[in-house]
Amino acid sequence: MTSASVSCVETPASIDPNTRLGRVRLRVRDLDAMTSFYELAIGLRVIERDHDRVTLGAGDGPPLVELLHRPAGDPRPDATTGLFHLALLVPDRAQLAAAIRRVTEAGWSFTGASDHLVSEAVYLRDPEGNGIEIYRDREPAEWDWDAGAVRMATLPLDVPGVMADLPEEPLPQMPAGTVLGHVHLNVSDIPATESFYAGALGFDVTTRTYPGALFLSAGGYHHHIGSNTWEGPGAPPPPAGALGLDAFEVVLPDAAALDVALARVADAGLETREDEAGVLVADPSKNALILRV
Repeated sequence: MTSASVSCVETPASIDPNTRLGRVRLRVRDLDAMTSFYELAIGLRVIERDHDRVTLGAGDGPPLVELLHRPAGDPRPDATTGLFHLALLVPDRAQLAAAIRRVTEAGWSFTGASDHLVSEAVYLRDPEGNGIEIYRDREPAEWDWDAGAVRMATLPLDVPGVMADLPEEPLPQMPAGTVLGHVHLNVSDIPATESFYAGALGFDVTTRTYPGALFLSAGGYHHHIGSNTWEGPGAPPPPAGALGLDAFEVVLPDAAALDVALARVADAGLETREDEAGVLVADPSKNALILRV
């Protein structure tokens, strides 16, 4: 590991507002079963496949989920840090209804369904226990902000109302325009998480209203990063190589914005290493992210 080294770059208070998320990489034991799940139940399509890696996306869009075959990997232990859920954002309510039908017809059950005021969401787990959220956003004009904080809640989802928008024809795949809207992480300490994502990387804190949780974003979104200590304050990271989260991508809009982000990382004294996709850095809970253009 080496410390990030970037020439002098002016660092603004916040990360570039056009920052988004790229893909989530998961270490999985049964590559075929997991690929089938993400194709049939979730509706992603295989973009690329080789003997130990499958990359999936929606429509003709970029990769959203990458599965890394680790047949000897051990499951992530309970009460450790890692992925709480990855969140796939569909374009509209009709596509959320289509996703509900797709999951149900594939024989999978949901673990929850919520109205978060800014969004409507359903939740489930993949065959190896990784959490998944599928959601649609309400229009930003409908979000309620107060002094830089967005109002969010966890209310029962109006499932009949969502399903009233169900397209007549079955939609076997998620549409183009589906993106990785956010990732939600189990962390060991909220102040340390804030220091990393807000202080070092420059994400803006958007809400603190959930006990033991913190939400952050770029560019006025309700959240790109969720975090919680619901596995227990001080939870340790899982053993190296455990199944589950390998890394997720934070995508900067251009090389100049990436330079600024790397300068912030260097100024914070954080260790990095080169990854095939970009520059990898770990948060204080050992959740890994990749900074790239």
